[in-house]
Formats: sequence, C-alpha cells, structure tokens
Amino acid sequence: MTDAAFTVRAARAADVRGIRDLLEPYVQRRILLGKDLVVLYEALQQFVVAEDAHGRLIGCGALHVIWEDLGEVRTLIVVDEWLHHGVGRAIVDALEANARQLGLARLFCLTFEVDFFLRRGFSPIGEQVVDPDVYSQLIRSPDEGVAEFLDLAHVKPNTLGNTRMLKNL
Repeated sequence: MTDAAFTVRAARAADVRGIRDLLEPYVQRRILLGKDLVVLYEALQQFVVAEDAHGRLIGCGALHVIWEDLGEVRTLIVVDEWLHHGVGRAIVDALEANARQLGLARLFCLTFEVDFFLRRGFSPIGEQVVDPDVYSQLIRSPDEGVAEFLDLAHVKPNTLGNTRMLKNL
C-alpha cells in the first residue's frame, strides 16, 4: 500500500453490494452475522463507508438506534491491508458524530476487538444496563442486535467469546 489517503462518507445505494463483499469473509469465518442484500439496502442510512484514493471500499460501519438514548455500532469492517492505518478509528468517529446528531448518549458494541474499542472509550458491561421499563420494551424487538445487547440466552451461541461494551458520549 503506497497511498495512505482515505475518506469516510455516508454510504450510498451503489455501495451496498460492496458492503456485502466486505462482510462476506467475516461471515465465512463466523466473526460477523450475515445479512441478506435486502437487509443491507434497508439499513443503508445507518452505514458509513471508507474508501481509498481510487474509490475502492476499504471499510464500513453502521449505527443502529436501539432506544431513545442508545445506539449500537454494527458491521464495523476494515480490509486487512488497511488495518492499523486509522480507518477503523475514522469510521467509529463518524458513527459517534452521527449518534450525537441523533441525540444519543450511549453507544453499545458486541466485539472480539476489545482493545480497539477500549482505546475508543468503550468499557465492558455486565448484565443489566437499562432500567426494567426499557428492558420490557426492548425485549419485544425482533432485532438480533437488540437481543445481543440485552444478553438474551437465545443469541449466546452466536456471540460466544464476544465482549459487550458501552461508551457514554
């Protein structure tokens, strides 16, 4: 890699197949959950992408709103040759800026990359991070990410080894 220039921007519809291509190797290695193309299109507004100076997608990430003050960093990916060049940090910074614009006060993530998120100000969390009234509302969500946030038993086989982390913005 000779050119270290990259930009982070909001994803466009034309990026969705590229996002899926970034995601696929991690799905094959069971690091991230797969998403159907239609789900990626439906979630397009949640995504930011990083592209190199030639317009090639080199990373992505999504911000999913869970509750009035809480969002989740999802689908954070950086291609191997761009690791340790600030791409992941720039994507998370963009997602945090989006979260602040939406009025969110906390961000959740479920990750194997604990050290990366510790450096971004996230901390491992325990079982109960929302009050019982909010929990009773969130438990109704069909979203797997919300189930992961709540640490529900039915998602544990998919998330073994992952660390649940939270950051106050």
